[in-house]
This record gives sequence, C-alpha cells and structure tokens, in this order.
Amino acid sequence: MSLDAFREAIAEAARLIAQPPFEVNDVERAEGQEYLAGSIRSAIQMAFDYDLEHPVLINPTHQYSRQGLDNPDAIYLNAYLTEGASYVVSGRRGTTADLSFQIMSGTYSDAGAPDTVVAFDDRELDVGDDGVFEWRFGPELGLEKGATLIVREVYSDWNAEERGTMRIQRLDTAGQPKAAPTLASVDKRYGVAAKLLTGRIKTWFAFPEWFTYQEPVNTLTTPAVTPGGLTSQLSSIGHYSLAPDEAMVVSVPAADVAYQAIQIGSTWYLSTDYEHHQTSLTRSQAHVDDDGRLRYVISERDPGVANWLECLGHQRGVMMLRWQRLAAPLAEPGLPRCEVVPFDSLAARADLDPQRITPEQYAARIADRQTGIARRMIS
Repeated sequence: MSLDAFREAIAEAARLIAQPPFEVNDVERAEGQEYLAGSIRSAIQMAFDYDLEHPVLINPTHQYSRQGLDNPDAIYLNAYLTEGASYVVSGRRGTTADLSFQIMSGTYSDAGAPDTVVAFDDRELDVGDDGVFEWRFGPELGLEKGATLIVREVYSDWNAEERGTMRIQRLDTAGQPKAAPTLASVDKRYGVAAKLLTGRIKTWFAFPEWFTYQEPVNTLTTPAVTPGGLTSQLSSIGHYSLAPDEAMVVSVPAADVAYQAIQIGSTWYLSTDYEHHQTSLTRSQAHVDDDGRLRYVISERDPGVANWLECLGHQRGVMMLRWQRLAAPLAEPGLPRCEVVPFDSLAARADLDPQRITPEQYAARIADRQTGIARRMIS
C-alpha cells in the first residue's frame, strides 16, 4: 500500500534532515525538525488537494511550512494544470504591492528548475475600477501534464495593504461532479505524497548549491532575473558567515519600484522566524536615509538600529534582495555593498546614527510584524 510508502518516505526524510550535507548547530537541528514537520504537512496537502479535473489554488508555503527561501512578504498559491484543458483565473485585485502569475512546465526538483511557460504581473491584465479581473488560457500555451501555476501576492506594507480574492476553474469540466474517492485513488495520493516529501527536501538541499553557494561568502550578486524563479523579478543573492563579534552592513539604494525587500535565511535554505523577529524588511518597513540608501545590519546581537536583521543563532546563512514592478532598470550605483565589520564598531558609525532606536521602539516594530502576519492569515 502507498500508505506504507508514505511511512517509508517520512523515515527517509527524517534521515535526510538528521544528516544534512552541511554542518548544523543545536538551533539549526531543531529548525530541521520543524522543517520536517512542515514538509510532511505540505506533502499531504498538495497530494490530497491535487485535482486535475477540478483544480484549486493551494497555499502550501507559509510560516509553518517553509521551503526554498520563501519570501516573508508573499502569499503563494499553486495549482496543477494538464494538457488540452482550458482555464480561467478570476478574482478581485487587492491593494498589495504586486500580484504576479507564472506557469512552469513542471515542479522544482533536485535535477533542476523547470522551464517558465509564461510569467507576468497584473499590469498585463484588464483590471476593472472595482479590482475585478480574469485571465483565460488553455491549449494555446502548449501545456503538458505536470505544468504548475504559481500565483504570488506580495506585500510591502503588511499593516496597510489588503489581500485580494482569487479562484481557478477548469472550463471544460465546469459543472461536472467530482468522482467519489476509491481505495485505489486514496492509495495513489499517499504515493504522490511520498514522492513530494522526499523530493522537496532533496530539491532544497541542491538548489542553493547551484546558485547561492557558488558566490564568494559575504557578498551579494549583481541584481538579475531570479534563477529558476519569477522572470518579472530581479534578485541579488548571497550567503554570509559571521563570527559572534562581527556584523555585516549591507547598503543599497531605495529603487523606483513598488516592492523592494531583503531577507536572510538559514542553511536549510528557509526563511527564519519573520513573525516574532526581524529577519526581513521591505522598503516600507525599513528606515531610508536622506541620501536615498537603505543600510541594513546583519548580526546576532542587537546593534540598536531600525534596520537590524536578526541572525537568530545562525552564524552562517543565506541572503536575498528582491525588486518587483520596476519602473526603470536599476542604475549601476544600485549594486548592493557588503561590509563585514567588528560589531563593537557599529556604535561609532555616523551613517547609522539616523536610524538609532531604543529597545522599546524595536519591540513596537516586532508587535507590528505580529499584527501584520495575523492580518494576512497565510497559514
């Protein structure tokens, strides 16, 4: 039975997490166990919500089920597609910073990223004054079985912007009843869940090795289209390694875009706790200096500045900057700068003086984050 296969997949996934291809400390080992639990949850959800005849938009990635350096500012929705079918995606546009659509020829795997069939944002849709829109597509895209729709709704201001509504319908099966489950169909879904579970963990072990860790440590790349990701987004990637008495200052201009953000993540290639800690910042959440630059401090200890990104016990981790809905190409001075400095030197840096804050002010920032996540209800 495939339920047995799923039990075996859980055991294999547990072995992979217990012996990852990198060193982990006690904090990271515990995070690995949470990662395993979230992966089991997501595998079951994706396998049992999977329906090619009557597809639905599934939310498989959130603060309790992280993967692939998931963006703290995004709500992710996925649907499986198939060949020969016609679809409509419809809804009401919210006030979030970006709403984008991408169809990929398959799913990510440890063999590589699938090809992008189409990718665009809502500026290419006819959105009414009331926010209502629809997008129809089908065989003209040359879809094959296994194609995946990914919708990303991205916030800049967590506490001001409002989420929209959305659904997908397969037009050539509309009105037809869904078949009742059978022992064979349920058994098949457990088999799908087994493949999804181990495949997910192997994929995100491999992905950063292809891209992020190829770069020199404590650097960020020139902004470019995200490898294997959304083609309407630019990103800058890197990884850091800091001693307890060190910090990194990252400086980048505030760009002419609807959405600009930075995040740091763990060696598992996951976002870290962005709800109760400040491990990411959008431009709306960050302090922007009078010279138009954003200056972030990555460190374990609190430097007393608004743009502190908390390491949370990760001496090593990954970094990513994102830009979406660019009004113009990023200028050459837009390249991110990284500077590793002694932590104790931060108190004397004049360029950080405009964003000095008290512990009470920082606690208020965290309270705002908690409220923002509760408003989105992304789990």
